[in-house]
Amino acid sequence: MDNQYTIFEIENGIATITFNRPKAMNAINSALMAEFSGLLDDVAKDESIRVLILTGAGDKAFVAGADINELAKCEPLKGKQLSKNGQITFDKLQSLPIPVIAAVNGYALGAGNEIAMACDFIYAAENAMFGLPEINLGLIPGFGGTQRLPRLIGSNMAKELLFTGKMITAADAEKIGMVNRVFPPDALMAAVKKTAADIAKKGKFSLRAAKQTVNAGLNVDLATGNAMESDAFALCMASSDAQEGTAAFLEKRKAKFTGGYIE
Repeated sequence: MDNQYTIFEIENGIATITFNRPKAMNAINSALMAEFSGLLDDVAKDESIRVLILTGAGDKAFVAGADINELAKCEPLKGKQLSKNGQITFDKLQSLPIPVIAAVNGYALGAGNEIAMACDFIYAAENAMFGLPEINLGLIPGFGGTQRLPRLIGSNMAKELLFTGKMITAADAEKIGMVNRVFPPDALMAAVKKTAADIAKKGKFSLRAAKQTVNAGLNVDLATGNAMESDAFALCMASSDAQEGTAAFLEKRKAKFTGGYIE
């Protein structure tokens, strides 16, 4: 597929999707959303990909939001479909079985913040800015922002950001738990790739089990979550990676995980 608004690369089991509308600060329009959704399908099908990184072209923006030119032309039914399409795509992102890291290198506003929150965690450049400013347009977030933000930082802090529409710095986003770590702009991608490479060396089945169990457990009570964990733990024991990992520990060597079930 020829991509007009995204760049897709794979190296050593690590895939990178770069949002590539730098003149529009990588704002999300329908064409970019369709490309992104298609790339997520490709990533899900490719068993060689162990980690996915999302970032934005240039140094000004990760994704500066949805394309206002499209939003201004939306009537209610079209607006609802636009919202549902975005939610489906970002749910697809969150549901990927592999770890996903957002490398936020500038503005992550509106849809950009919503994309980042659908990733497993966020590393940000010191110049990054976060916010859900839709209230300033007489709107609310439509791609899952009102749901993921309170789950990530708590309802009171989320309401303040949603009601005011204010932007916050990467440092403040780190303080409230939205961002994991902050780096100088020229060190961001190296740090992200280093973490991605470390994750990519882990066992495929245990990574998937950990991600799926955490995500599913957030929506159930503790007892149900613990039951999910026991089931996932047992499935990990059926993998060759568990066999290799325990053997490597006992033999005092580094494990070499290859994935697969015990024959």
